[in-house]
Amino acid sequence: MNKRQLERETQLPPNGIPRYIRCYDNGGKTADRYTVVFTGNYRAKTGWQFWDLCMSAFPYHPQGIGQHGTSSQRIDQPFYGHLGKKIGFTDLPADCQKLVLHDYKYLWDL
Repeated sequence: MNKRQLERETQLPPNGIPRYIRCYDNGGKTADRYTVVFTGNYRAKTGWQFWDLCMSAFPYHPQGIGQHGTSSQRIDQPFYGHLGKKIGFTDLPADCQKLVLHDYKYLWDL
């Protein structure tokens, strides 16, 4: 890993927590309880689409959900009430954090 990559690894997810995301929890109203909206300047890599990720507590389980979505507008702006309440990244279940970090690293070339 070169110096530039190492700097990016430490700056974009400080302390292992992604900087450019917003997390939501709908309290279990749907099977895809958790929603993560990716923010920041990554859209040149995604065909100018915004990315989001909806998942159950166990997205890697055969009966779990880990579903990606794209949109020309962020799904949480101007309102996010339909997604549930805002939560922190560390409030997500461990498997959800793992999935979010995987996508985050892809978007930011980490």
